[in-house]
Amino acid sequence: RYLFGPAEGAGNPVVDPTLISVFLCLPDEIMQMDSSPLRAADIKPDLKKQFAFLSGSGSNGSPIIVFPECPAFGEITERQFHDVLTYLTSVPSLASTGVGFILVIDRRLDRWAAVRGALLRIAGSFPGNLQLVLVLRPINLLQRALSDILFKLNKDEFKMKVPVIMLSSVTELHSYINHSQLTQELGGTREYCHEKWISHRIALEDFAMMVKKTAQTLQIFGTELAETELPNEIQDTTVLLSAHTSKKNKMKEDILVALGQGRRLLESINEPVVRDPDYNMSQEELENLATVQRLLSQLDETETAFDEFWLRHQTKLEQCLQLCHFENNHKEVRALLDQMSEKLTTFCDVGISPAHADHIFSELLAFEVKVCDTVEKAAALCLEGDELIQKSHYAEESIRPKCTELRELSESVSSNLKSRKDHLLKAKELHHKLETASQWVDEGIYLLASQPVDKCQSHEGAELALQELERYLESANQNQLSSLNVIWSEYDTVLNQHFRKISQKQTSMQEMFDKRRMSLMKLAAKQTRPVQPVAPRPEAFIKSPLNSPGQSGNGHLHSRGNNSRQASLSEEEENLAVLRRHVMNELLETERAYVEELLCVLQGYASEMDNPSMFPLIPGPLQNKKEILFGNMPEIYRFHKRTFLMELEQYTDCPQLVGRCFLERMTDLQIYEKYCHNKPRSESLWRQCSDCAFFQVNKRHLVPLSFVLISEDLQEALTSIVGILKAVNDSMHLIAITGYEGNLSELGKLLMQGSFSVWTEHKKGHAKVKDLARFKPMQRHLFLHEKALLFCKRREENGEGYEKAPSYSFKQSLSMSAVGITENAKGDNKKFEVWCNSREEVYIVQAPTAEVKTTWVNEIRKVLTTQLQAYRGT
Repeated sequence: RYLFGPAEGAGNPVVDPTLISVFLCLPDEIMQMDSSPLRAADIKPDLKKQFAFLSGSGSNGSPIIVFPECPAFGEITERQFHDVLTYLTSVPSLASTGVGFILVIDRRLDRWAAVRGALLRIAGSFPGNLQLVLVLRPINLLQRALSDILFKLNKDEFKMKVPVIMLSSVTELHSYINHSQLTQELGGTREYCHEKWISHRIALEDFAMMVKKTAQTLQIFGTELAETELPNEIQDTTVLLSAHTSKKNKMKEDILVALGQGRRLLESINEPVVRDPDYNMSQEELENLATVQRLLSQLDETETAFDEFWLRHQTKLEQCLQLCHFENNHKEVRALLDQMSEKLTTFCDVGISPAHADHIFSELLAFEVKVCDTVEKAAALCLEGDELIQKSHYAEESIRPKCTELRELSESVSSNLKSRKDHLLKAKELHHKLETASQWVDEGIYLLASQPVDKCQSHEGAELALQELERYLESANQNQLSSLNVIWSEYDTVLNQHFRKISQKQTSMQEMFDKRRMSLMKLAAKQTRPVQPVAPRPEAFIKSPLNSPGQSGNGHLHSRGNNSRQASLSEEEENLAVLRRHVMNELLETERAYVEELLCVLQGYASEMDNPSMFPLIPGPLQNKKEILFGNMPEIYRFHKRTFLMELEQYTDCPQLVGRCFLERMTDLQIYEKYCHNKPRSESLWRQCSDCAFFQVNKRHLVPLSFVLISEDLQEALTSIVGILKAVNDSMHLIAITGYEGNLSELGKLLMQGSFSVWTEHKKGHAKVKDLARFKPMQRHLFLHEKALLFCKRREENGEGYEKAPSYSFKQSLSMSAVGITENAKGDNKKFEVWCNSREEVYIVQAPTAEVKTTWVNEIRKVLTTQLQAYRGT
């Protein structure tokens, strides 16, 4: 890729070779101009002595050099004499000097010795060709006679190869040289000013040297441009274009300066003609005029060639810069399209639930925005490429296939995106149908379980129950799954195990409905003696289309162990057993799936962050940030895998008691609080790095990390769940209180309950009396209500296995309207005091930990503050 070599893919020179020749190969006349080592400016002091000067030309064009009267001629050194004559003989043109010089030696006022000295100097060191030597001899009679005699006697001494003619007057001189070519001192008419001649010579030579240097600089610059290799990078091309533009501007300035100086010099040469139109220029002036005009003309041509040359060069560099930008943008857009195409392959999952499918689809929609943006960039880049081609860019054959490639890739990505969207829309539709069917089945199972079987033994009761079933079945067409053949034909690409599970559950429910209908139809057709079967209590179920119908309100469902189960179960018992198994299976499957997903994330993402081979794919902000991104997820996984799941599995045969597993592990579930506290930092890091190569590589074989990472509303949900579990746990302890004669519900909401060590003090008169067991505390279980604080004694837990539960004996009650509190007691950070009746009764309470003590003190303070505000309000 050379600037003036063949264009890439074009095969034609970028710049016309003739133009390069005009620009790079300037005329020899300019390049060799004034090659003499002497210039007027160099010997100006010697020239100003005027012991010799040029004065017109002879009839045949021979240049005339006049040696005027010069009293100090003898003082002229050989170097000065040689330099001046060498310079004077270099001024006329080569054609004129080829004819030979005519020398005029004026020694009219001198002696023969001066004539002899001048002739000897000229004969010994004249640097040019001679045609004729004319000598105006001394006018003094004696000196004239001596000159005639001595010249004849010593003629051979001068060794002149040309005639040397001794003249007596200027009149004789005019017979050899026209008076118009002689100055007034020699009887001529030519106006001559030696100072002005020197100035003209210096200006002319300066102009000539300026033209020469300008031409040389242009030639060097042109060679540099012609040999410049086109860069491949934007920055390099920009720098090169800027550097060349700066040099070009400098060249242009030099040319304009040279043209200005040449025009001023031309005006100076033409000044006599402008002043006097009849003025006849000397041969030297005519040659100077022709030289300046020729140089100006050549400078004009060079400027034009340079402008055209630069325009081609600038166009080529600009096209090179355009190509660099295009190729760089093509590389970026191509990489983006490849990334989009690769990421689209990760959207192959159809989800495991409607929420999961919606989440995947929302991710795809967000990704679609990026795809559309990239496709628009590709389209714009293709249009840019088309414009370059239309403007005859030199790299047309390189640009066209890149545009075609981008269009094909864009079409492929857009087509794949549409296919993925259609696929996920089908998946969403199926998931929502499955969810609707699942809810409908759950409600049906609940309906079967909640019907009062004892009332169905009558004709009227059976009729009402049968009508209820029939009304429910009327909604089957809108809610239940259609035939398997239809499902397979519509959703063959998105079917998964979840569909099979819902289908099986629907089939089981349908079988139970059929059995119930048959039984009710028999009862309605013929009244029989009622049998008292064991039926589930309707109040034991919480009816909700979104909750599992087998959840118990108080944890006391009638169930029998496998060892004592009767040989044949009634129909209602069988339905209830199906319901319980369904709930338990759903719970276990959900927990196992959750554990599996946690393991998938920890192995597929967290562990891979420690894999050295993955280090290059991890961006800087994500390095050494595993704990921030995943929080305490390993701790959560270990709890669910090693503890919670195993305990849930223990309730497989007695699902009615599974609620205890949640209550007993309520404290352990607080591990999610730590995860929630870290969540903002995790989300910020995830948003910053979610599109990096590390996640894209590991996402191919794993569920999306953004789905597995717990959602933003976890803290709210966790708070609600823990609150419910705490309320249930507190109520279970509350109903175990015995010996309280009043109504516990009148004491207000139960705020807290827990076990403490308690000491009591009583004032009798002025003395403070402690209980007999002053050094041994009492173990009491305290119940803090809105209106009272109960002190109870915990009794041994009765029963075995799952039936094992504590009980509490009521001992004392303090009204919160008469209670005071001292936050610190006896210098122990775990103790506080509760007192009443102006501290006549003081209860020193020791909590298990300082944290528990702080929680209780804060809660009691809230109760007292609320009471005070209510009192002031009234």
